[in-house]
Amino acid sequence: MIDAAAIARDTAALVQAPSLTGHERPALERLGELAAALGLDAELHEHDLAALRAHPDHPGEEAPRDELLGLSVSLPGTRSGRIALNGHVDVVGVGNEPWTHEPFSGTLADGHVHGRGSVDMKGGVVAALHALAELREGERPEVVLQAVASEEDGGLGTFAALERDAAFDAVLIPEPTGFEVVCAQAGALTFHVTVRGRAAHAAMRLAGRSALDRYVGLHLAIQAHEREINGAVEHPAMQALALPYPINVGLIQGGEWSSSVPDRVVFEGRLGVPLGADLGAARVAFESVLDDGESPPPEVEWTGGQFAPGATPPDDPWVTNVAAAVQAERGAPARLTGVPYGADMRLYCARGIPAVMVGTPGLELAHAVDERVRVDDLASVARIIVRAVRSA
Repeated sequence: MIDAAAIARDTAALVQAPSLTGHERPALERLGELAAALGLDAELHEHDLAALRAHPDHPGEEAPRDELLGLSVSLPGTRSGRIALNGHVDVVGVGNEPWTHEPFSGTLADGHVHGRGSVDMKGGVVAALHALAELREGERPEVVLQAVASEEDGGLGTFAALERDAAFDAVLIPEPTGFEVVCAQAGALTFHVTVRGRAAHAAMRLAGRSALDRYVGLHLAIQAHEREINGAVEHPAMQALALPYPINVGLIQGGEWSSSVPDRVVFEGRLGVPLGADLGAARVAFESVLDDGESPPPEVEWTGGQFAPGATPPDDPWVTNVAAAVQAERGAPARLTGVPYGADMRLYCARGIPAVMVGTPGLELAHAVDERVRVDDLASVARIIVRAVRSA
């Protein structure tokens, strides 16, 4: 029987092990201890970071690291089949604003576990761990929980886990989805662009060429490109989204002096990649949009994580099975949907492994001050996993 209080206790313990991306060892070691306390077999392993970085499909990184660890918790099957559960333990920073509870306190209050990573997604990982313990009773396929690092900056942890072991019939990832069954995800690429101009004294502005003015034209072209790639969305799980494939400029730097025409602007942002699009083709198309005919042309660099899009057909038996498990738990039909952000599920999709994400509400609290997750929702996720695996 799923014990909500025990899930709350173990989620708090995992939150209390800080694990900013690039430094996940404390959380993975803590998770191994929690698995052992439940009588489950856990294996902490170190991946060959140099070999992964040399791999032609390396998914990119942003955070510095000198090691990459993963933890596998395995439950042998009593019948055929092999199911993966996947969850990341790395977390983003705590920000600059004060928290009601200390960010890594794991405080239990008002039916919630509070702290960085509680909803994204240490609570989901713990729910999966307790589902494994519950699955020891009765018939089941083999189940492996792949607890990974480096999801926040590109997915290298799951990429490495699948290089090590990819013999799965399906995967469930308990990311926070509000109990919607996510079967499609957009891709995302990070760009860094330098725009050149010609400096001049502000009083002689016409003698110069403002890089900022040039950027304004490029920004309008980027907006037009966003409208174009969102103009004919085909996948039914993505059609309901207001903006399935957003393009965002999140940083702009330029100019040196109020009385000088700026000769350089740098901007960085995120390019949404539609389902079915090749990452290379998406880069080429975006660079073409930035070709304004001026010299020198904008200098485009592609940095950080490289999130390809990914999808599982809505009528896939695994999607249907998980949706039925959600309906049994929630008492209402599960909504099938897509998400406009990159996630690790695309790494399973790329290998032909049916993949879905389903988890608690609270995505809006991920990466935010006062992140928290409802304990009752975590218990629901654990029961959904149990039902889905037993029916697989």
